[in-house]
Amino acid sequence: MSTDGLLTGTVQSETVDPDALVAALFAEHAPSLVRLAGLFCDDRNAAEDLVQEAFIRLHRSAHTIKDPAKAPAYLRSILMNLARDHNRRGLVSLRHRSTMGEPQVAPGFEDAAIASGEDRAVLAAVRLLPDRQRACLVLHYYMELSESETAATLGISKSSVKTHCRRALTALESTLEERR
Repeated sequence: MSTDGLLTGTVQSETVDPDALVAALFAEHAPSLVRLAGLFCDDRNAAEDLVQEAFIRLHRSAHTIKDPAKAPAYLRSILMNLARDHNRRGLVSLRHRSTMGEPQVAPGFEDAAIASGEDRAVLAAVRLLPDRQRACLVLHYYMELSESETAATLGISKSSVKTHCRRALTALESTLEERR
């Protein structure tokens, strides 16, 4: 079966092959999902692990997907929830970490892409945003999802996406002005 029809919604849900669906989504979305997760967990290895786990969970529940065209939004939603949980666990582990240093992980090739000081400042400011504002901003502007797709991914309304993006942009502007 061709994977082209899997993501367009032309295949009936009873005939969707979970392996083919996940393979098609992986081929199309894996690199951008790693970058997305990296913006939330600040560790490339953890981002890759989160994306892998998101695909595993999507595969497990693929039989429940009625419209394969909505699978990318469902996958992003799984990833966002995993990243949020990862951050919560990270805060707990920071409180309990020993005084021994953590092993340093070499940055990935994409980490080097953010080379300029201005880019690093923007990224640092984005990481300071509240979770919902950061998620809306990253999904809408960085991942270039429409307001509807962003809303579907996060399970909120389009007007909430607009509000969170507006608040996030205002906060970013303020934070970046303070740093100049």
